[in-house]
Parts: sequence; C-alpha cells; structure tokens
Amino acid sequence: MLVTAAVQDLLSRERALLADLQAFLESQGAPPEAVEYARGAARALDETFLLVVVGEFNAGKSSFVNALLGAAVLPEGVTPTTDRIYVLVHGEKPGELEPTRDPFVSRLTYPLPSLEGVALVDTPGTNAIIRQHQALTEGFLPRADLVLFLTSADRPFTESERQFLGLAARWGRSVVLVVNKADLLETPQQREQVRQFVEAGARGVLGLNPPVFLISARAEQRGGDEGFRALRAALVARLSETERTRLKLQSPLATAAEILSGEEARAEAARQTLQADLAVLRDLEAQRERHRETMLGELDGQLNRLSRLLSEFEVRADRFIDDKLRFSNLRGLMNSRDLEDQFRREAVADLPDAIDRQFGTMIDRFVEANLHFWEDVQAFLIRRQPPGDVARTRFSYDRGALLEGIAGSARQHLETTTEQELARQLSRDAEDALKGAVGGLAGGIGIGAGLGALVGASALDFTGGILAGLTLGSLGLFVLPNKRLQAHRQLRQKVGALREALEQIIRREYEREQERADARLRDAISPYTRFTAQEETRLESARTRAAELRARLESLRSEVKALG
Repeated sequence: MLVTAAVQDLLSRERALLADLQAFLESQGAPPEAVEYARGAARALDETFLLVVVGEFNAGKSSFVNALLGAAVLPEGVTPTTDRIYVLVHGEKPGELEPTRDPFVSRLTYPLPSLEGVALVDTPGTNAIIRQHQALTEGFLPRADLVLFLTSADRPFTESERQFLGLAARWGRSVVLVVNKADLLETPQQREQVRQFVEAGARGVLGLNPPVFLISARAEQRGGDEGFRALRAALVARLSETERTRLKLQSPLATAAEILSGEEARAEAARQTLQADLAVLRDLEAQRERHRETMLGELDGQLNRLSRLLSEFEVRADRFIDDKLRFSNLRGLMNSRDLEDQFRREAVADLPDAIDRQFGTMIDRFVEANLHFWEDVQAFLIRRQPPGDVARTRFSYDRGALLEGIAGSARQHLETTTEQELARQLSRDAEDALKGAVGGLAGGIGIGAGLGALVGASALDFTGGILAGLTLGSLGLFVLPNKRLQAHRQLRQKVGALREALEQIIRREYEREQERADARLRDAISPYTRFTAQEETRLESARTRAAELRARLESLRSEVKALG
C-alpha cells in the first residue's frame, strides 16, 4: 500500500470505525458470524492484497491460474481437483508450503515478481456438486480485495454463477469477469454474442458494467492468447500501487457496510416484532376486559335467578299470610309451633336447597369461564412464540423466553388449579362473608346451606313476630287485618334485606375472584411488558448509533474513492 500521510490517516480512521462497529455488534447481541466478519474486516487491513479467482469447477480455474503464472503450479483435471483454497504468494522456493490456521487453506510460495505484494487465491468450485467446496469459497469471499470471476464460453453465466456473483455484489467486491475457453467460439459473431450475454447478466446482478475478457487458458499455455494479453494489461493497471491501495481500503468498508445493513435490518425486524407483541399485549388486555364484562353479565343473570327464587318465596309467604291470618283459622293460630311448621313447608319449602343449587351453578359457570380464559391466553401466546430457527440473537432468545414464561404461567395455572379447588376457595371466601350475617353458624357449612340457613332464620324471625301477641284475649275486630298488613310489610322488608345481602355477598366474591384472575395475568405479563419497554429504548439508541457509524462509513468510502 501507499505510505502517505493521507493513507495513514484513512487507515487509522478505518481501524477505529471497524473496532467501533465490532463493539456495537457485540452490544446489540448480533449473530456471532456478523461479529466475526467485522473482526475479519479489521484483520484484512493488515493482510496481503487478495486477488481471488472464483468460478465453477469446470470453468478451468486451475488452468487459468497456471496460464497466468506461466507454470504448472496447480493440478488440473476434468474433476474437481481443488478441494481447498490455495493462496499463492511470492517466494524464492517454488511449491513451498507455509503453515496456516485454517486446515482448508494451503499457502504456497512461487516466484511471482509481477505479482509481488499480491496473494493470488484459487478457490474450489462455486457450484453445489461438492457442498463443502462451495462453503469454502463463499466463506472466503468477504476477504477478497479483487475478484476474478471465471465462467466458461461453452456454458457462460449459469444460474449458480449468477447466484454467486450476487453474493459478491452483496459484499461490495470489485469484480473482473473472465470468459475462459474462448477458443471454442469459432466466429467473431459468436464471441461478441457471448460477451454481450455475460455483460447483460452481470449488469442485471451487479447493477454496473464490469470489464469482460474473453480468454483461452489453453491457448496461452501453448504459445499465447490475445485475450490473455489484454487481461494481463488490465490487471497491471488494477494492481498498481495506488489502485491496489484504494481496493485494499475499500474492501473492509464494503464488508462493514454489508454487516451494518444486516444489523439495521435485524433491528428493524425487532422493532416490528415488538410492535406486533405490543398489539398482542393490548389484545390480551382487551380479552381480559371482555372476560370481565362477560363475567359481570353472567353474574347479573345468576343474581336474577336468585331474585326469582326469593320472589317465588315471597308469593308463597304472601299467600300463607292471607290464608292463615283469618278468624276462620283461630284454632290454628293458637298453636304457634304448628303454624311455624306449616310456614316452613308451604312458604319456605325448598328455598334453601334451590339457593344451594343455584349458587353451585354460579360457581361452576364462573370457574369454567376463568379456565377457558386461561386456555385462550395460553393458546394465544403459543402462537406468538418465535420459530426455533430464528432464536440466534439475544433479542429473539430473551423474547422467546419471556413469552414462554407467560404461556407457562397460563399452563401451570391450568395444570395445578382444578375446578373443585377454585370452587372450594370461592365458597370459603363467601362463607366467611356470610358468618357475620348468619350468626352462630358452625364453620365448614356449604355456601348454599349457609344462605338457606339465613333464609330460614329470617323466615322464622318474621313468623315469630307475626305470632307474638296473638292470644285469645287480644283478638279484637281489627287485630287480624292489622296483623296481616304488618306481616306483609315485614315480609317485604325481610325479603328485600335478604335479596340485598345476597347480592352484595355474591357480587363481592365474584369481583374478588376476578381481581385475583386479573392479578395472575398481570403478574405473568409484567416481565414481558418491562422487556418491551427496555428493548424499545435499546433499539432507539441502536438506531442513533447505527446512523453515526453509517455516516462515518460513507465519509470514509468517499475519501477512499477519491484517493490518488
């Protein structure tokens, strides 16, 4: 490379940029290969200029390299003879192997005065006949400073070659197109036709017009080839000290641009994922609210059914009062115990059992709806889990773990909480609330039985009030009609108070259990809510940092392009 103050300044700033890029990638939890590419781009600044020869195995790469060197340095054949990457460097002893860190890379020395300061790299075939060969070549591409892309005149620009050239374009490599075996083209028209075909294909992939040279490695080895002489002259110009310096500085910057673009794309994908996840959380909240509204609607319906039971009791009690508090029933009125028994049978009847059954139905419906809600939450979150093959970055791993935590909470709730357990819990809470209203009840009774006892106690209480003072001596002309009116008023008061007490107790217990369900959902979701907020902050900071790196990168690329 040129040793000038301008070049040294560019080198220093480029190294700083690549170091900052690597630190940025590591801080963002980028894929390991992206970090390694950034590290390799920084190392490339200190490596020999790499002139890399690529192409399909039958394009005659080894023959081309031997013709370029003027000696049979590499083995040739009709099968894929190159099973590794050969790096040829100038040295006094031909064919001397130098150690490398990569078992698939062989470093050979050969007297190359015309290519001093340049490492000539021969790669395996780019086509997928031997997958390992293609992987070797594609992995080496980001390190190339100049690519000699070989295709064959008998099958120019195949689909696999088009794909590989697209990869070179993606990494921003400088490319020279070489069409080998041009001696198979018999007329100038055929040669021009192939040239135009290759140029058009390259233009479609690269978006520019790289130079295209038609050569014959076989003719060059036998005595000389006009196309080869034109290629040599072009290489001498491209490998001049100034141009070589420019390419050497451009290549790591092109690699950095591709890596940064990849990280920006990953960050944008993460932002979109977060937006989708925020929508999921909003949907869950909407589901929770709909569940609450559904449960309240269900509760109103259940309370209406309880109210109907009390209304039916009220009708029976009214009828009992009207039938029994009459002068024609004076004998029956004198026996208070018998009158109470009649009131139990005819007015109270099966009210306690009916309330017990109704409350059991309420519990079953409430528990069933809650369990179905958690099943829906679990299924909803499972569908939001990221696919296994994308969990390669810290973001996707953390996100997946937290979503699994929410789904796991739902799953654990479903597995460990049975309908009977929830019913017992709800019953215990309601029973505790009833103990103050039903004085003297022993612990452990069912909620329906407790409510029935409350009804029974209220019924006995108001019948006792009716019968109090009903003696033969107090029976006057207006006593029984007045008692009847008093009994109806007491009945209204008692039933109204009972209806209000039942509604307050049941509504309170429903709301308590609903609050517990809401709390479980909030506890499950809150870690992911915090994660989302933290990731949004991180991604916004990353966007700012990426923009700073991009500005420095583009500034350096402009200065390198103008070098000279």
